[in-house]
Amino acid sequence: MKPMLIDFIGGLLIRFTGRLGGAAQMAWAAFVWMFRARIEYRQAFAQCVKIGVNSLPVTMLTSCFTGMVLALQTGSTMKSIFNEPLFLGSIVSFALVKELSPVLTAYVIAGRAGAAMTAEIGTMAVTDQIDALYTLGTNPIRFLVIPRYIACLIMIPLLTVFADFCGVLGGFFVAAVRLDVASATFYDEIFTYMKVTDFMHGYIKSYLFAFAIATVCCFMGLTTKGGAEGVGKSTTAAVVVSMVMILMLDYFASALLIMVGI
Repeated sequence: MKPMLIDFIGGLLIRFTGRLGGAAQMAWAAFVWMFRARIEYRQAFAQCVKIGVNSLPVTMLTSCFTGMVLALQTGSTMKSIFNEPLFLGSIVSFALVKELSPVLTAYVIAGRAGAAMTAEIGTMAVTDQIDALYTLGTNPIRFLVIPRYIACLIMIPLLTVFADFCGVLGGFFVAAVRLDVASATFYDEIFTYMKVTDFMHGYIKSYLFAFAIATVCCFMGLTTKGGAEGVGKSTTAAVVVSMVMILMLDYFASALLIMVGI
């Protein structure tokens, strides 16, 4: 029984390290090709529209309602303990800017644009279109992967900023209408306690999340096998792995940024 268990765990570790090494090789190849070859700006712009512009309404709604719920729960708890919704502006803004907006935005992009990214590249892989690109002398990393890296690294931080504003506005609406907090008090608390480094804390993390989503989704797409069923499996795996990676990166990046004072 024990040798079988060891074989099973060993096999899992070998497959995991193999996939990790493959993803790292793809990311390095994309970095090298970005400086050696002409960038497909038209493809990059199209991906910016798909990943960023088309995801904007979902991101804004998600963040707005998160800010509303956060203000409602925090304000109600404060009222029950202190009889006043104290520091509501600072609590809502800190939670959104440093933590919730970057993570929720990355989740929205991974679930919506990341899945589409994997399905698109995966379909090309199982229908031999990627081999055809090689035959035509076009490197798939340059033509397919680099535009998606560029789009993710530009649009996800921008969407995070939009999410920050929408979340704070949602929190302000609930604070003013439901909890009778004066607008001047709400915004004074934000501008008194929040610093630029607090904003940068979440903004820097959004770049890490963008890199992780682009790497996972493109790699899963390029290594898709097994026809339509394989595309479905790769898409599901890409979303799940991306979300787990986002949470893991969130902890380690937060710990590092706090350690350096950001």
